Amino acid sequence: MLKMTRSAALAAVLLIAVAGAVVPPVALAQAQPAAPAAPAAPAAEPPPAAPAANAASGARSTEVVDNPYGLEALWKGGDMVAKFTLAILVIMSMGSWYIIITKVYEQYKMNRQARAAEKTFWKAATVREGADLLKKTSPYRFIAESGLEASSKHTGLLGHVDLNEWMSMSIQRAIDNVNSRTQDGLAFLATVGSTAPFVGLFGTVWGIYHALTAIGIAGQASIDKVAGPVGEALIMTAIGLAVAVPAVLGYNWLIRRNKAAMDRVRGFGADLHAVLLSAAKSPAKG
Repeated sequence: MLKMTRSAALAAVLLIAVAGAVVPPVALAQAQPAAPAAPAAPAAEPPPAAPAANAASGARSTEVVDNPYGLEALWKGGDMVAKFTLAILVIMSMGSWYIIITKVYEQYKMNRQARAAEKTFWKAATVREGADLLKKTSPYRFIAESGLEASSKHTGLLGHVDLNEWMSMSIQRAIDNVNSRTQDGLAFLATVGSTAPFVGLFGTVWGIYHALTAIGIAGQASIDKVAGPVGEALIMTAIGLAVAVPAVLGYNWLIRRNKAAMDRVRGFGADLHAVLLSAAKSPAKG
């Protein structure tokens, strides 16, 4: 039994010795593949190129790219008819805004002159003194002087006309003159509002015709070939509407303001007619 124990112990010692001799080479063999991993660091150098690529792509994204389908392309790619049509729309727009701005300013002055006439004219001793208190550019002074002139010219053949009717005719002519002045420029706005959409539509039709002709000659009908020229042509319609809408709105707005201003002018003319008529008849009573 003791011999067997010694034999088992000896065998265990030999087994441990053999295992100790075999394990280090195996461990070394397993560790050897990890050793070349250290020099693999240079292979990891390409990743820094990724930020450079990202930076390059970011630089490209921030670059300003010209719009190939904008107004500049429309002007450069259009023929003389398209350019002439666009020039007409620009002139219409500039003229409309000029008239709107100037008429609003004129109406503002006219309302201010109406307030001045209400405060000063009727407080004067005579119509002549009241007219002299008003500005020379005031329509109310023009009406007052027209009435005074009519009363002084009621002689000769004109003397056969009834004084009441003659005064009324003279003042009414002055009021009509003032009204015609307030209508200056409104016909242009009405014309622009009614014709600008059709001018823009003409430019669109002309542009689409040339675009389709160019596409047919090139033999390419892809979406990128069709979208650009057709889109440029449709810009003409948008410009025509952009010109027409302010003209129509401005026309209606100015007409309404003119009506309110002329109501005050007609009221002034009616009161002036009564004053001049009573002043002309008063000496006869005396």
